[in-house]
This record gives sequence, structure tokens and C-alpha cells, in this order.
Amino acid sequence: MTLLFQKKHFDRWIIFFVILFSLFGLLMIFESSNVSAFESFGDKYHFVKDQIVWFFIGICSMVTVSFIPYKKYYFWSLPLLLLTIIFLSAVFIPGISIKAYGARRWMGFGPIGFQPAELAKIALIIYLSAWFSNKEKGRLFSFLLLISLIVGLVILEPDLGTGVIMVAISIMIYFLSGAPLFQFLALIPITALSVFGLIISSSYRLRRLSTFLDPNADPLGASYHIRQILIALGSGGLYGIGLGASKQKYQYLPEATTDSIFAIIGEEFGFIGAVILIILFIIFLYRIFRIAKRAPDKHSFLMASGIFVLFACQFVINLSAIVALLPLTGVPLPFISYGGSSLVISFTAAGILLNISKYMVDKS
Repeated sequence: MTLLFQKKHFDRWIIFFVILFSLFGLLMIFESSNVSAFESFGDKYHFVKDQIVWFFIGICSMVTVSFIPYKKYYFWSLPLLLLTIIFLSAVFIPGISIKAYGARRWMGFGPIGFQPAELAKIALIIYLSAWFSNKEKGRLFSFLLLISLIVGLVILEPDLGTGVIMVAISIMIYFLSGAPLFQFLALIPITALSVFGLIISSSYRLRRLSTFLDPNADPLGASYHIRQILIALGSGGLYGIGLGASKQKYQYLPEATTDSIFAIIGEEFGFIGAVILIILFIIFLYRIFRIAKRAPDKHSFLMASGIFVLFACQFVINLSAIVALLPLTGVPLPFISYGGSSLVISFTAAGILLNISKYMVDKS
């Protein structure tokens, strides 16, 4: 708590929101997992105890990073990027990687599992912010080559949802740095066609797309997941059925603690509770936007903007998938979904924002 007594001003609202969301996430992880945790491990607190450990690691990371002057990332950006590429490559090495649900997205360090793709998000923000803080002509090809390498490794895991978020972050940082508008207009359709090509080239992604287009096609198979999500949201009604009263947590709803956790929130707290959470997250995003707008230089502006896109994309994609506006992607809800790697990286990003906020200037 030393952070609260620093002489330089920083945005305390960032601390308030990340802790609020995380504590609420712990509550909802317990609510959504206690049945499955007891059945699988004989301990209904199994998943929430894991998340509590990551919560405290995340707090330590946020506090530590908040003391690191953001300008130091300019010199650390390249080593961090190279380390990230090594980690992303290592997930394909048997004995190091952990395979689950048909994907290789995790590295194992004894009992600890870590997802390098989460590190790649923040590493990409730090590297691109340092690179594009200086003017440089003819860098489009180099930019596309770098993004193709990193995003390509993530998609090979496979993890298309994270890949899409990384592309969105990269394109926004590139064009906020002052790139020509015509390049932006050219990259958008190219990116959209690339994503569509990746979807139709994979059978499981194609099933998700067909399920999105026709949720009633296979109610006990491919459409089962989204139908259970919609049942949960519909059951919640206006006010919800009450905390702890979820029926979908009784093994009906797949991925109830991770990318589908908002469905449990909607079921127990109803439409009003879900709207309150959305409003709080919009206020949180506004605080990040305010930090970016008042950043002292281009480097910090690009970093804060990249973190804004990171949180905004995850929030929008997760909720859009839950209400059937997008196909299910597996993207977690920031600070709330179960997952240690995502939580720690989110806290780390918040720590970077806190440090930048201490140097904000009045640009009114």
C-alpha cells in the first residue's frame, strides 16, 4: 500500500477498478466453479484458491511496475520482445509445453502453468510504442513482418481470438503514431479477409462460425455452448435469480469460469447487474483514455493507448460472443475470468498505466 502515499500524483481510480473487478471475479469464480471443483478435486474452493494466489502475484506486479519509470521500457523493449518470441516458440516443444483441449498454449514450470500469448500482448505494446515513438519512413513492411511472425505463432497454438486482439493493438499503435490513412484503409480489409481465411481453413473454427450463423442447427453438439449461455442470460431476467442460485454452474455451461463467466453473472445478477458491470468497465476505460490523452510524450501516449485497446478489445469481444453478436472465441473477461497468466499481465498493464499517470500533463 506504499503506492497510495507517493508524492507524485497518479490515477487512484485505476487501482480501485482493478481491485474491484478482481475481487468480484474471485466471487464469481467461486460461484461458477464450486460444483465442478468439488466433483473433480473434492474441494469446492480449488479454482478460487488458485486465482487468489495469482491475484496477490498480480498485486505485487502492479505495485512493482508502478515504480518503474515508463521511459525504461524504451531500452527493455527489444529484449522483452525476443524473450516473448522464444516463449511462444517453446510451447511447441514436447516436455516444456502443456497440451490441453487440443491446443498448445501453456508452458509448464513445475506445478505452474504460464501462457506466453498473454505476455506477448504487453510485450508487443511495449515494443511498438518504443519503435514508433520516433519518426521513420518506409516501416510498413517491417511492421507487417514482425506482426506476422508473432501473431502467426499465436495462431498456430491455435488461438485466433488472442491473435485478433494482438493485430488490433498493433494496427492502432501503428496509426496513432502518425502512419498514413490510406495504409490503414488498405490493412482493414486485408486483415478481415485473413481472419475469414483462417476460419474456413480450420474445421473447429468453421463449426463455431456455422453455430454463430445458426444457433439452432445442432443444439446438443456444436450449438450447445452458445445455447447454454443464452439460457443462463435469459434465466437471469431483469434482477437475476440471486447470488449462488445459478443452475448453469451444475455442469451445464462449458467454460463457466473462463470465457463464459459473464453468463453466470447475468444469470445471478440479471440485466441490471450486468449493465452496472458494463458501466463500471466503461468508466475504467475512460480513466485509461484520460491517461493516454494527457500522457507527457509520444512514447507514453502510445503505451497507454495500446493498453486501452488491449482491455477494450477483450471486453467487447468477450461480451459480444456471450450475447451472440460474435462467434465464441475463448477471449477472457479482464480481471474477472479464471486464469493466472491473464490476471497477472492485466495487473502489470495497470502498473504501467499508474506510472504514466504520475507524469500526466494538463492539455485542456
